[in-house]
Parts: sequence; structure tokens; C-alpha cells
Amino acid sequence: MSLLGRAALLLALLAAAYALVMALGARRRGRAGWQQSAERGVYGVFALTSLAIGTMWAGLLSDDFALRNVAEYSSSTLGPLYKITALWGSQAGSLLLWAWIFSGFSSLAVYTNRARNRELMPVVVAVLMVIGLFFLSLLSFVTSPFETLASAPAEGRGLNPLLQNFYMQIHPPLLYLGYVGLSIPFAFAIAALVTRKLDAGWIAGIRRWTIFSWLFLGIGILLGAKWAYETLGWGGYWAWDPVENAAFMPWLVATAFLHSVMVQERRGMLKVWNMVLVFLTFSLCLFGTFLTRSGIISSVHAFGESTLGPFFLGFIVAVLVGAVALLVSRLPLLRSAHSLESFVSREAIFLFNNILLVGLAFFVFWGTMFPILSEAARGERITVGQGFYDQVAVPIGTATWS
Repeated sequence: MSLLGRAALLLALLAAAYALVMALGARRRGRAGWQQSAERGVYGVFALTSLAIGTMWAGLLSDDFALRNVAEYSSSTLGPLYKITALWGSQAGSLLLWAWIFSGFSSLAVYTNRARNRELMPVVVAVLMVIGLFFLSLLSFVTSPFETLASAPAEGRGLNPLLQNFYMQIHPPLLYLGYVGLSIPFAFAIAALVTRKLDAGWIAGIRRWTIFSWLFLGIGILLGAKWAYETLGWGGYWAWDPVENAAFMPWLVATAFLHSVMVQERRGMLKVWNMVLVFLTFSLCLFGTFLTRSGIISSVHAFGESTLGPFFLGFIVAVLVGAVALLVSRLPLLRSAHSLESFVSREAIFLFNNILLVGLAFFVFWGTMFPILSEAARGERITVGQGFYDQVAVPIGTATWS
């Protein structure tokens, strides 16, 4: 199974590279066939990642303890549902789930746009495949879910008792549906900037994706809060844990985008702001994935220390620098058709609401990262308590929803 799984991931990596090259070539005139080939490459990535995750699940269900992930996160006494769940109990397995959902969403985005947004699709495919290449490279060369043990044990360690819970079966996949789904709006935003098609067309193409991702991310957060309340005994649903914050921040910014995008569609305003929100939302999704896998924060939800941190951090920086540079180069094309007529107008209220949501996301980010920043600056890790978040979140939340 190890050989089959590794081969599937490597072939998926090659298919993603092929789709990227074909999509970039399709931007030239007279090469529409290249785009069709690129889109078939996207479908190929999904098929191959499906084979990889199917192989991993087969290993878990058949108690193949020669695989490290099976030996460390499953056992023969686990029920079938918990054996399937054990996939995302491990770091490599959760990344495999991420890549599988992402390849499925990429295929769906390509399929649903086979007769529309044709000028955008070459760049959309290229951006998606760059993201796919990053995750598939990690799975192939850094943290393989198909790593084998020199000697297979007779029995596995089993799944952590805290993870043998109904919410473990649905909470992480729902979060991933939210995280991964928000990569589609990012790809369309980049495509709109590259092709200079900056009318409301790209907005219409991502509205459902954004609502879908925002909804499932929100449901995942709520279920996680219920799980924590029942299992961890915190005495509440929310403790401002760093990993909880990591999911909350992109949800806040996505909420702001869903509000402000209505202003752009109706009045042609806030174009630059909406681009910033899309970039920030996707970057925060990557940041949340980085937090749980880098080992730089202490959380009951996080994986242990690993070598993935620098890779994620470098990718986040590259995404932000590239997106901001592209945005700056297109600023003259993003002038608003109208300006704010009054500070009490509907548009002004929407903007004020946006500022509050993004401001709350910033304070949550600051509180989450403060222990790391304080350790870097003073050599002492100072933890921010729940009181800080409550003092900031309560007034901002009250003002936002009032």
C-alpha cells in the first residue's frame, strides 16, 4: 500500500505541474486546446489524490501496521468509523485530506466554469495548481502519510481517547471544507487582476463559493466549541485557544467580504478593499494551517513539533507579496465608480461594519501571536489571557451586530 500511495501522490504532483504549464500556455492566442488539456490535468489530480486517500483508508481499515500513521493512530480494536477518522488524527493524514478536498474543489470549479469565465480560467487553473503543488510537494517529500516502519508492530497505539468522539468525525472535515473552499475566491481574484477583467463578473463567479465556505467554516467552529465544552471541561464553549483563533480569524474576514462585496456589485465601490479582504482571508486560512502544524504554539488542538513550519511560512509570505504586488500594479484600474455620499449612508455603514470585523480579526491575531513575539523580543514568552480577548471582543462584537 505504501508504494501505491506514494506513486499516486507523485503522479498527482506531476499532473498538477502539467496542468500549470498547459494553463500558462493557454493564455496565448490560438491555444484554447491547451486550456482543455490543463483542465483535464486538474481532473487527473483529483483522481490521483482520490486513489491516494483511498489507499490510506484501506490501510487503516485493514490494520496495515507497517504504515507509521496506521500504527500510531489506529488499532485493531477501533471501530470502522474511528479508523476512517484516524486519517485526520495525524499530521500527514490531515494534509492528505486537505489536498484531496482541494483537488475536488478545483475540479468542481473547472467543471462549473466550462462555459463561462473563459478568459479567467487559465489563470484560475494556474493559481489553483500552484497551491496544489505546494501541498502535494509536502506530502511527497516532507511528511508522507505512507511512511513505513522498519518492523511492523503486532498492534497499533490506537486513537487518542479524546479524539474518539462523534465531533472528531465531522468537525475537522467541516473546517477543511471552509479553509479549502476559500482558495477558489482567491484564485478568481488573482485571475481578475492578471487579465484586467475587474468588473463584477469575477465577483459573481465566487459568490456561492464564498458563502459555502463561510457557512461550513462557521458550522465547523460551532461544532468544535460544542466538542470542547463536552470533552475538555473548560466550563465554557470558547477559551480563545490559538487554534480556535486560527479558524475564527478567516471567518471574520470572510464575513466582512460578504458584506462589502454587495457594495461593489450595486455601486461599483470598495474594489481595492474587496481584493484585500479576499487575499487576507486566504492567507489567514494558510496561517491557521501553519499554526496547527508548526509547533510554535501550545494548544490541545495542535499537532506536535514538525519541520513543516518554515515551508508554510515561506508560502504565506510568497502569497502575500505576490498578491499585494499585483494589486498595486492594477490600482489605476480599480478606481471606484462612486464615492461615499454620507457617513450615515448604507455604504458607509457597510464599511464601518467591515472595519470592526477586520479590527477584531487583527486583535485576535495580535493576542495569538503575542507570546511568540514577546519571546523573540524579550526572551520571555508572555501568554495573553482570556481577559484581553473579552475586553476587545465584547465591545467590537456589540458594535458589529447592533
